[in-house]
Amino acid sequence: MNAIRSILFNILFFSGSLFWSVALLWTFVLPEKKCVSIVSNIYGGYITLIEKYILGLTLEIKGLKNLPKSGPYIIAAKHQSAFETLKLPFMKKLGYPAIILKKELTYLPVFGLYFFGMRQIAIDRGSGTEALNSIIRGCRRALASGRPVIIFPQGTRVAVGAKKTYKAGIAKVYRDVQVPIVPMALNSGVFWGRNAFFKKSGKITFEFLPVIPAGLPPLQMMERLEKEIEEASDKLVAAAK
Repeated sequence: MNAIRSILFNILFFSGSLFWSVALLWTFVLPEKKCVSIVSNIYGGYITLIEKYILGLTLEIKGLKNLPKSGPYIIAAKHQSAFETLKLPFMKKLGYPAIILKKELTYLPVFGLYFFGMRQIAIDRGSGTEALNSIIRGCRRALASGRPVIIFPQGTRVAVGAKKTYKAGIAKVYRDVQVPIVPMALNSGVFWGRNAFFKKSGKITFEFLPVIPAGLPPLQMMERLEKEIEEASDKLVAAAK
């Protein structure tokens, strides 16, 4: 059953993404937040619909009380699959965050244009210092406009059970931007593998953990961030299996 669901979902996902990429091009003439809102409601709603009714996959969000009630902040999230990149930028509860993503995604036919239209933060991961500086500039722009920023501190998708060191770049961003960080754990990889064509039905959980305040020594922040995200994600994975 999961195989049939996955095949049908993938057909609807790719064909629907192409259709809505063309159908919503007109939103680029609108102000940034209006463009983000419309694309999120229509395209994000479509993805949620086929996930739920075709794939049998739903999302539970925990720890919303840990999000700052006001002021700019960064969400540092575990990254296990494409699922979170499809969900997080479209979340109204988060104020439609700006997400840091690899520049290669902007080269996707038609759909790649939306990363510019929705003012996401695209970086060239091979350019070293300039990539890090562009992240900081992008973070400052997004935070100044009232949007939180999402960073994947491991820099790439990491399969369930695999280990990958957190990149030091987030420490520099934290030091330079001077805003709180909200760690985010998840278990998406249990149901939607890192590069998996076939997905599983079930309930994915995102969990926002207690905020790490601005101003801590960057190394202390890094140690706390990695420990809290990894421990909470391991618990969510174990509960989902």
